[in-house]
Amino acid sequence: MSKIAFLGAGRMASAMVGGILSKGVRPADLACTSGPDDTARQLSAKTGITAEDDLAKLLAGADAVVLACKPQQLASLDPRLAELTAGKLVLSILAGKRLSTLAKTFPKARNLVRVMPNTPGQIGAGVSGWCSLQPLATADQKIVDLILGALGKMVGLREDQIDAVTGLSGSGPAYVFEFAAALREGGIAVGLDRDTAKLLAYETILGAAKLLVQSPEEAEELRNQVTSPNGTTYAGLKRMEAHNFRAVIAETILAATKRSEELSKDS
Repeated sequence: MSKIAFLGAGRMASAMVGGILSKGVRPADLACTSGPDDTARQLSAKTGITAEDDLAKLLAGADAVVLACKPQQLASLDPRLAELTAGKLVLSILAGKRLSTLAKTFPKARNLVRVMPNTPGQIGAGVSGWCSLQPLATADQKIVDLILGALGKMVGLREDQIDAVTGLSGSGPAYVFEFAAALREGGIAVGLDRDTAKLLAYETILGAAKLLVQSPEEAEELRNQVTSPNGTTYAGLKRMEAHNFRAVIAETILAATKRSEELSKDS
């Protein structure tokens, strides 16, 4: 088993660690460090992995390094990392940080992987888009599969597609949460109490999502199966159509994608 070191021990790193351990990896094969917030100690106490403040000791036996700090912290990372990560696989989940930028901080890494995960990864139900600086060796692909598989599903892409991934799946959970809140508020507007409206809205989204991923049929066909001519669902869908619901969602994803492109240009 390749040993993995985490630079950062926040929610996403914790999700990765939990998922990796659930696959039978020994806690002794994982280690982490963090800033003054002491999240590394908390993660260590929770999982049994090593918390190590000394970067040299943390990385000495590691074959792979997961960069899981905040994106704005990249520029202020310890300059010794350039040497300490020599010959190692470096995987970054820093939003907006391009491979070319990462290569300046980790110039001697044997390969670099850029990942765009999303927040459902915290419960193993996420989806991550990833790309690498160079084609991955078989052993490194196994490491990437292990780490990202801990968060859920994953898809390999070209780097010029990562901004689109950010706009769709990276930001996508927030759109779903907003839709859930809108369903809840709509239920309240037609006379339901808040708790009942919340239960019905959230469980409807959960059930519909499960049906969607388990069914071989497209979303439109499943929609049609719920819709009777001139019935209740039809009336609701016509209102969505009148307000260009699909166009609004497309514009939402486009806006998020463009902002990701802007942030990437700055890094």
